[in-house]
Amino acid sequence: MIQKPSKYLKKPAFSLLELIFVIVIIGILGKFGVELMAKAYENYIFTKINNTLQNQSGSAVEFIAKRLSYRIPDSVIGRVSASDYDGVQDLDTTKNYRVLEWVSFDIDGWRGVNAPYWSGIADLNASSNSFITTPETNVTAINNTIGTLSQANSGILDSALYFIGSNSDVHTGYGWDGNVTLSGLGATMHPITAAINNRLSANFAGVDLYEYYKIAWTANAIAIEDDGKGNNTYDLVYYYDYQPWDAERYSDAGKNIKRAVIMENVPTFQFRAVGSMLKIQVCVKSELTDGAHAICKEKTVF
Repeated sequence: MIQKPSKYLKKPAFSLLELIFVIVIIGILGKFGVELMAKAYENYIFTKINNTLQNQSGSAVEFIAKRLSYRIPDSVIGRVSASDYDGVQDLDTTKNYRVLEWVSFDIDGWRGVNAPYWSGIADLNASSNSFITTPETNVTAINNTIGTLSQANSGILDSALYFIGSNSDVHTGYGWDGNVTLSGLGATMHPITAAINNRLSANFAGVDLYEYYKIAWTANAIAIEDDGKGNNTYDLVYYYDYQPWDAERYSDAGKNIKRAVIMENVPTFQFRAVGSMLKIQVCVKSELTDGAHAICKEKTVF
């Protein structure tokens, strides 16, 4: 006779003790598992922020260094205010310099397309105290290039000549405070008054002429400015298309001076001279952190 299974037969199951152990283990895994996941996510966020800050600070330093590489060496200053500035070789460690300024020579016209638009060489035998003759120079092409770069705001007649090897005074030779010596042995920048064929006219009265020259059409400024966020960070701003030898300043309003923000959330921008070299440092923070996390990049410009 076949017996039917009884519905009261015992089936395998967890004991109360086993259930307690399972619950305890799940609780432990839940607690530490969430913490591990949170820590991993936090590390991922900080790694991402770190990489972003590294790229941003590196880009800012490279941007500044590239433009500084075409500086007229004796023209570089650190500025505290409109009237308080020092040559970069004479910076005062007790001052808080907010602006780095310099005059750069025209590299785009120097490169030209197939040949340089200005040769950089003056024929002294064919020059006088009112002009220099510069063989193979194309003043029309220079004017067009400067016009393109300045968005039609400047041209060859806004430019100035600088003789390589001439004497220069950072306080009177470039016009940083509106006081520029335009004639005599103290003159450094020579504003161009006319440009025809390969002849560049300027006031060279009492000036020693040199065989090699450069053309400059703009000064440059890197300024650290309040960003209005109230978190001890600033905007790093680049200014160009202004001529200090014509008594212009980067902060002048209504003169179509170009302004571009290089970097936001910058707590520190520092610079100093080491011999003929310049060392620059840019630090940047992230709005996603508590403000304690900052990345700094440095670069030496020869």
